[in-house]
Amino acid sequence: MADETGSRRELSGLVGLVKGAKFVLWDFDGPICRLFVGDSAKEVARRQEVWLESHGRGDVLTAEDRRAGDPHAALIRLASRQPGSDLVVELEKRLAREELAALPTALPTSWVDPLIQTWRAVGTRHAVTTNNSADPVRLYLEGRGLADCFERHIYGRTSDLGLLKPHPYCLNRALTAMGAAPEDALMIGDAVTDYEAAQAAGVAFLGFARNERKEALLREAGAVHVVHDLSLLLKILRGRS
Repeated sequence: MADETGSRRELSGLVGLVKGAKFVLWDFDGPICRLFVGDSAKEVARRQEVWLESHGRGDVLTAEDRRAGDPHAALIRLASRQPGSDLVVELEKRLAREELAALPTALPTSWVDPLIQTWRAVGTRHAVTTNNSADPVRLYLEGRGLADCFERHIYGRTSDLGLLKPHPYCLNRALTAMGAAPEDALMIGDAVTDYEAAQAAGVAFLGFARNERKEALLREAGAVHVVHDLSLLLKILRGRS
């Protein structure tokens, strides 16, 4: 009975988030698509590692970084040690090229296209707030016929890598550009850094988790609302939940 009551309460809260959002800030790689499919993320991360080692900076990566296979790890670690250095600039360019090269095989997240289109049709405005480079995001959205839904509000990685999420910089840029109050906005992300950025910006957060491990990480960080399937949000918008 307690579980059932808790589920009803969570669904009610989710309905409130979805129907109350006037502005939706999307993370890109995860909620909108899987940019690096299969083992490609690990392959990119490994190429980043090899490049760092060839420049005598393999020491910046921890054992955890090497196991995780995160394409952003090498860049973030190097930037924290040598901010603004030529090595950081070159590594960022390499990652941007990897992101562009991954576009032809990127997999759309199930239900996200009609969800964005339906949400936009009822008057909600959208932006992308991501640690990815903005150009691949723009090209992806154009290829899916979604660019108009975002009105060019794409806020990606800048030359100042200290402003990557969990820093709220890209969220604040989106809010300012759209004239949005934080309390009218909702962030949808799949990483703890997304949740932390939303908290820092004063924006409500909805976690998207492809598996139980991702959900556990988001819940442990403090996320209250997490979904595995975006079709639930579409049903809410269409009044079927």
